[in-house]
Amino acid sequence: MFNLFRENVRIALNSIKTQLLKTILTIVIISLGIMALVGTLSGVDAMEKNFGGNFDTMGSNTFNIQRYEFSIQRHGGAREKINPIISYNHVRRFVENYNYPYTQTSISFRCTNVAEVKYESEKTDPEVQVYGANEHYLVNTGSKVESGRGFSSFDIENNSKVCVIGSDFLKNLFEIENPIGKTISIRGVKFKVIGVLESKGSSFGNNQDLKVIIPIQVARGIYTAPNINYTISIKVDDNTILEGAQDEAIKVFRNVRKLQPLEKDNFGLQRSDDLISIIADVSGYLRFAAWIISIITILGSSIALMNIMLVTVSQRTREIGIRKAIGAKRSAISTQFFIEAIVIGQFGCVLGIILGILVGYGMAKFFEVEFNIPWMAMVAAVIMSLLVALISGIFPAIKAARLDPIESLRYE
Repeated sequence: MFNLFRENVRIALNSIKTQLLKTILTIVIISLGIMALVGTLSGVDAMEKNFGGNFDTMGSNTFNIQRYEFSIQRHGGAREKINPIISYNHVRRFVENYNYPYTQTSISFRCTNVAEVKYESEKTDPEVQVYGANEHYLVNTGSKVESGRGFSSFDIENNSKVCVIGSDFLKNLFEIENPIGKTISIRGVKFKVIGVLESKGSSFGNNQDLKVIIPIQVARGIYTAPNINYTISIKVDDNTILEGAQDEAIKVFRNVRKLQPLEKDNFGLQRSDDLISIIADVSGYLRFAAWIISIITILGSSIALMNIMLVTVSQRTREIGIRKAIGAKRSAISTQFFIEAIVIGQFGCVLGIILGILVGYGMAKFFEVEFNIPWMAMVAAVIMSLLVALISGIFPAIKAARLDPIESLRYE
């Protein structure tokens, strides 16, 4: 049995050589469908890991009050509504009036994206993000301190010149030197480093590890641009009180904004679960698109493969007649053509899986997450390529098996 199978594979490879160009084109078409499936699914997994592990603005059991909702409808390139900024007076009054139990409130603003940080004679490129925040910012955003400590209420209340830095400063400024206790300079103001954050990686080229966090009042003294927009983040200790905490926060902030009962909110509320839900929806659409694209491409490759097999049957009519004349059964003839179709399909499958893995690996590198081999997608690819080969080979195989040996021997 094995010898017969090996002989059929050898015949199939020789047949492929006689129609090399057509076979290569078919293999490429099959591989494109498989690549779309494997590459997109592995890329989606990388994207989910990136966003799932890097919610820079929110931690678990947390919601934000910000200027706009996560998604705003646009008409003609403009926002549907223009919300006023969340000013420092707004956040100050909110903190004074929001006293929901088992919650902690963080206030923060992004001072700049292009700060230049100096340490002794060394300095960074002007691409450092600087944030002003209170003592609850790190916990509310899910940021963890790898070494040193975070801000205390004493640091914030006394406007201490201290800072917490991202992990990339170890590479850019301090190299192998321990940064804790060292002094860095931002806009001529010196800050003592008290903590280093765990690495979070990058999202779409935005390096979350090259940043400095300083006490909010100190930041307001250094960065005095008008119309600074603040973010309020509330974290609850128990997820069961999240809805109540949100309702209370909306009521308090509506009072801060002096909105009338019938007026709509002119601010946005965003939950960490909302971001997860949005990412899950986008991932679902991408997975669905990957399957549709691969199925359409593979449908085209099925037609191409069937055409090649039919041409092969026509070109080898005399050979089929000779084999039948010396005693070959219909099952042996049909099996031979089935194996040829399967060999071509598997060549396309292997090429498609290799290309798909390269695409997925590239996306994982782009998102700076660990790449995992998409085993389920690869299994699906193998099954799909087998189905293509079977569907494409069944009619040519039946046609070859039914050829009359006498008429076949007369064929020129």
